[in-house]
Amino acid sequence: MMKKIFDNAEQALADIPDGSTIMLGGFGLCGIPENGIAALVKKGTKELTCISNNAGVDDFGIGLLLKQHQVKKMISSYVGENAEFERQLLSGELEVELIPQGTLATRCMAAGYGMPAIFTPAGVGTEVAEGKEVRNFNGKDYLLEYAFDADFALVKAWKGDTQGNLIFKDTARNFNPLMAMAAKITIAEVEELVPVGELDPNQVHTAGVYVQRIFEGKNYEKRIEQLTVRKK
Repeated sequence: MMKKIFDNAEQALADIPDGSTIMLGGFGLCGIPENGIAALVKKGTKELTCISNNAGVDDFGIGLLLKQHQVKKMISSYVGENAEFERQLLSGELEVELIPQGTLATRCMAAGYGMPAIFTPAGVGTEVAEGKEVRNFNGKDYLLEYAFDADFALVKAWKGDTQGNLIFKDTARNFNPLMAMAAKITIAEVEELVPVGELDPNQVHTAGVYVQRIFEGKNYEKRIEQLTVRKK
């Protein structure tokens, strides 16, 4: 299948409609699809359900979408760095589903593998288990958790080729490979887009079969969420 190669994020995300469910790769501010988020903000796409490990910070990442009230629901494992998120949650403006981080990752993986659901011990006996099926295996209780059903995944890679093969750099790998497998349409932004044959197949983290659209991003800020340095 031919990949659709776009000149920029605005073109690649132009047909994302209001009310979409979108996965956004990254951990904290590391490896987030900066250009993709900026394009959604510029386009004004609203009523979004966002699946992401976290909600960015007030003035960067998903925090930009929250600031413009474009997010209807957040599905995340950690949201502690975003004051606007907290305000919207407490005021009832934002629907929130907090789930264990491992469950978030495995529900992405299940979607990518074509599995409808998983069983996990995480959350048993807590508020996470309310309203969910619990089944006992070998004397231990497990929760039934469904695979995600996302319309789009926005991921960010270090390098990619025109067939959509992706390489993620260091800790920016995080949730990106799992989410790239998991959505109906995966849109990859890369720091460097190269011709087919330029990437070492042994270094590819995500095969192009999972990626439907790709573009080369620009003007990356690569902010650090919590800068910690050693004292002299």
